Amino acid sequence: MYFWLKVIHITALSIWFTGLFFLPRVFIAKIKRQAGPDELEKLNAMGKTLYFHLMTPAAVATVLAGTALIAYGFQGAWFPVKLTLVAMLVMTHIYFGQLLLDLTRGRTRHSIWLFRALSWWPLVLLLSIATLTGAKPHSLLVDRLPNPLQSLGGESLSSSSSPIESSPLNSSP
Repeated sequence: MYFWLKVIHITALSIWFTGLFFLPRVFIAKIKRQAGPDELEKLNAMGKTLYFHLMTPAAVATVLAGTALIAYGFQGAWFPVKLTLVAMLVMTHIYFGQLLLDLTRGRTRHSIWLFRALSWWPLVLLLSIATLTGAKPHSLLVDRLPNPLQSLGGESLSSSSSPIESSPLNSSP
């Protein structure tokens, strides 16, 4: 089951990101072209089909399969960071839907340069998520932080065990 959940998750993620990469280019084409109503209608239909029939179902499948994979467990601080990036990705998806709706109605709130910048944002999120998922660091920079129970000279401030070590939660049976 784990294998098939991973397959579904990665396949749906690939479809979702393909749409996230392509949809801003449809926005740019709509803004750049001072074409007739036929061409604008084709771009509107292309954007709606991409968003509602491909991207959104793939996004839902990605999130559902990813949620099911959480049941198999995770370790480390990388996972909450990944979930934060996924939340940013979902917000980007929703924002692209709002932009699609505005452009379909003939309203343009942004310049072409913002749409070009937005076309790169999903790549930043993809690379960040892929790096975290591939590396799976058990701690994010925690191992590099100095021990707060040691002085600058490297001597321990406490001759006995630390309060964390003597906690009832950390005692072994």
